[in-house]
Amino acid sequence: MQRLAVCAIEDLPPGSMKLVQAGKFGVGVYNIDGSLYAIANYCAHEGAPLCAGYVGGANEFDPDLPGQVRQTRVGRIARCPWHQWEFDITTGVNLADPAKRVRTYEVDIVDGQVFLTA
Repeated sequence: MQRLAVCAIEDLPPGSMKLVQAGKFGVGVYNIDGSLYAIANYCAHEGAPLCAGYVGGANEFDPDLPGQVRQTRVGRIARCPWHQWEFDITTGVNLADPAKRVRTYEVDIVDGQVFLTA
């Protein structure tokens, strides 16, 4: 593992992602509501570039309104561009099958600079 400089924190505002050339496939560093997370740019299903997919929320049944669906975890779910598999960026866990996951990495900020350990 090595520590890599990603960018200045002001260059990674909430809702954005930076793709870092690290490892074989790269790593996506995401700012979700001011907290930083990093996942491998590799879908656990068939190896698609996961970070090129859509980032949104998860549709879940509303326990207070039977039969109604609500959007949860908004801005935390990466959807694979090939087959639509969904992963929680904050944990790497697949929404449909928690036994499947993508690798996550440590991200920290020092003196206004974002660093990735990959």
